[in-house]
Amino acid sequence: MSKKQIKFGIIGGTGFYEFFKGKSKEVIVKTKFGLPSDKIIIGNLFGKEVAFLPRHGKKHQFPPHRIPYQANIAAMKKLGV
Repeated sequence: MSKKQIKFGIIGGTGFYEFFKGKSKEVIVKTKFGLPSDKIIIGNLFGKEVAFLPRHGKKHQFPPHRIPYQANIAAMKKLGV
């Protein structure tokens, strides 16, 4: 995980993957609530470093009532978002 704090974060759907083609990295962030819905992608979007988390997971493995909301928010906070 990057020691640099990331100010911007997006929790969204698969359509956002298109914005992060190229130079990006994936990180696993563990929280006291467990793992978020998937790895967090850190990349550049419009000149800003952004953390992106797929809300339902990359393979859509979490239906709406199973999304680990607390872990998702805690993971973003851990990155500085």
